[in-house]
Amino acid sequence: MSSFSHLHVHTQFSLLDGAADIGKLYKKALTDKMPALAITDHGNMFGAFKFVAEAYKHKNEDGKPKVKPIVGCEFYVVNDRLKRQFTKEDKDIRFHQLLLAKNAEGYKNLIKLCSLGYMEGLYGKYPRIDKELILKYHKGLIATTCCIGASVPKTILKKGEKEGEEEFKWWLNIFGEDYYIELQRHNIPEQNKVNEVLLRFAEKFKVKIIASNDSHYVDQKDSNAHDILLCINTGEKQSTPTQKEFADDETFVKGRRFAFYNDQFYFKTTEEMSTLFSDLPQAIDNTNEIVGKVQLLDLKRDILLPNFPVPPEFISQDDFLSHLTMIGAKERYKELTPEIEERINFELHTIRTMGFAGYFLIVSDFIKAGRDLGVFIGPGRGSAAGSAVAYCIGITNIDPIKYQLLFERFLNPDRKTMPDIDTDFDDEGRQKVIDYVVHKYGKNQVAQIVTYGSMAAKMSIKDVARVMDLPLMDSNILAKLVPDRPGIELERVLNAPIDGENSLKEKETLQNEDIENVKKLREIFKGSDLRSTVLKEALILEGSVRGTGVHASAIIIAPCDLTELIPVAMAKDSDLLLTQYDGKVIEDSGVIKMDFLGLKNLTIIRDALRLIKQNHGIELNIDEIPLDDKKTLEIFSHGETNGTFQFESAGMQKYLKDLKPDRFEDLIAMNALYRPGPLAYIPNFINRKLGKETVAYDLPDMEEHLKDTYGITVYQEQVMLLSQKLAGFTKGDADVLRKAMGKKDRKTLDKLKPQFIESASQKGHDKKILEKYGQIGKHLHHTHLINHIPHVMLSWHFKQVISRHIIRENTCRPFLPTIKIILIRLPSSWRNVSGWEYKYSVLMLTNHNLIFL
Repeated sequence: MSSFSHLHVHTQFSLLDGAADIGKLYKKALTDKMPALAITDHGNMFGAFKFVAEAYKHKNEDGKPKVKPIVGCEFYVVNDRLKRQFTKEDKDIRFHQLLLAKNAEGYKNLIKLCSLGYMEGLYGKYPRIDKELILKYHKGLIATTCCIGASVPKTILKKGEKEGEEEFKWWLNIFGEDYYIELQRHNIPEQNKVNEVLLRFAEKFKVKIIASNDSHYVDQKDSNAHDILLCINTGEKQSTPTQKEFADDETFVKGRRFAFYNDQFYFKTTEEMSTLFSDLPQAIDNTNEIVGKVQLLDLKRDILLPNFPVPPEFISQDDFLSHLTMIGAKERYKELTPEIEERINFELHTIRTMGFAGYFLIVSDFIKAGRDLGVFIGPGRGSAAGSAVAYCIGITNIDPIKYQLLFERFLNPDRKTMPDIDTDFDDEGRQKVIDYVVHKYGKNQVAQIVTYGSMAAKMSIKDVARVMDLPLMDSNILAKLVPDRPGIELERVLNAPIDGENSLKEKETLQNEDIENVKKLREIFKGSDLRSTVLKEALILEGSVRGTGVHASAIIIAPCDLTELIPVAMAKDSDLLLTQYDGKVIEDSGVIKMDFLGLKNLTIIRDALRLIKQNHGIELNIDEIPLDDKKTLEIFSHGETNGTFQFESAGMQKYLKDLKPDRFEDLIAMNALYRPGPLAYIPNFINRKLGKETVAYDLPDMEEHLKDTYGITVYQEQVMLLSQKLAGFTKGDADVLRKAMGKKDRKTLDKLKPQFIESASQKGHDKKILEKYGQIGKHLHHTHLINHIPHVMLSWHFKQVISRHIIRENTCRPFLPTIKIILIRLPSSWRNVSGWEYKYSVLMLTNHNLIFL
């Protein structure tokens, strides 16, 4: 039996039309020893990068994938991609067309066609191309006659064999030996008719035939789940009578729903395909010819930074960055001590070695431009706060040396990964900065990043229940039995062990009530009623891509036209391009990602400062406010933190009242401790601060790094410093340890643990104590504190400056308790909070007088 490869395959990225998980497709192909596997989703390349990456997870000894990945697309082809006006008589007629990338040039042309389908041809939900584009970008591509919805089969059916032959010859003239007759056998009468004609064409024009199956799901048993997916797509119920006869995409019969003809549109095995085409064995064997033509692709590439020109007096970007850093250092530190100089030189050396000077210059440039445009910019967040260079050139306003933040947490000298700098802008000014970036680098070099909305556990249950007519009450009961945990999977809820290693109790940290609900759900799953069927189908569809969206903050900047590098689409309500690859893989595809976050709180602070100056004649620099302001800390001590991000929950307010924070560092620690795991150490932290519990250190050498947190390991930075001091870890190894602990990476931890214990014990430390070392909190996280403490400080010193955002009904709820406390002192006629009119942009309370501005 000849080997066979599927060359017409739809994955979950054929949105709400394909139900095949990429990983499961490869698993089945590997089991069946298929030489190759293609991805040919409808009109897009959303899944292409993940598809190729999945192939490289299963390699031979020579490093090549066991199953060769072939990247393709089933395009929508129209007569004129630019036409937007249609009538009932003059409809938008679309033909399907399969194209496969034969080599790197073909992949680039596939990107071009797919991108231009969105950029120039998007109509409704269909990205469309035309023959003009195919003529321009056909090199390196393999084409087939495709399916029954393609131009050659449709012409045969609607205009006859003669007209069909003319259409066939057009494609043959373009692609020559890279054009194949594709035969599908789904037992559809119209398809059988077309196949007879296509075989005659094959004989007449000496064009080779290939066998394919229009694969939309992995196994035959998944056909019902796929039918449910189609119902979700069209908003129908499965009980609606189906329209299975061949029709155009938009031709629907009233009272009937779209459905596939039968249950044969699955990823068939080689044996099944060979049996299906037993009379045409060459159709099976010819798939190997295409596989042989296709050059192996690896879509991963190094980051390509945008070109950032430097003044002519500087030799390189590194020299220019060093110049800016030293100027900034003199302004920031006034006196450059040996410690500061050593830190800056170490960072500059690391940046130079890793080739990231351009990245720092780009970020510094658009932050400076934002400030020049009057945009209010945050002090920096995340691991970038650990960079003294970033502090010196104005990217952050947090002194990492003062707060003992580690640079190697941001850039690990032993492991090259892209730096990640998140920048906060006031939500009204964010677009100004993006516009600056677009103007500087070019519209076709800047894009937003796509997100994929998938069917999560609860959503898949509710969607399937609606389609299958399960009563709403029963649907809600089933969904509520799924524990409320971010990212929880129905697969694990129904099949994972409840106790023990990798169990629901260990991994998802489910408590007794959740476990009881899981047990109830499993009993229903084992049954045979409609609820059980809903769960079984929801399990198959879980993770299916439901639609696309736009990442809230991420922007990419490329060194050239993006369509030379990756496929792009268009976003709704935006002129910016949208990548077809999501944020999880975008940097692996060679383009740099930066986060432009729009924060409403920055807008509130900006407006408050403006009004304070306008009404009180006081001009404040928010970056210079004292972080030890007594009155501000009193607000936290009283738990009056409604509307203060990460400090507004009832539990946090209780602990703040108990702690009575009197220094900024107490708030940082509470922010780090108030999360699952470290939460258990909060009472110890409070009691040790208040002198109710003795401050103790497991090892004397720990005191240097745990003194500020009363002997409790709170931050990942502390873990890094302790691993260096106790066990002599390098800065790079310490960061690997930190990352593994934060992600609960058991494999890496098991590898590092013996190294840590052996090295530390050689220094005379107790092995038993070293064994238990490891419970950590979150990394030092100043960002939210520094963004929100000014808000609290302004509230105290200026007696409630409430921006117009708060007065809007949809954003004032967190502040209502505070507002009511204020209004209690006012005449009753002023107490109707809901009666405030939006015409008042800000209200201020001064000496018990309400002033509208």
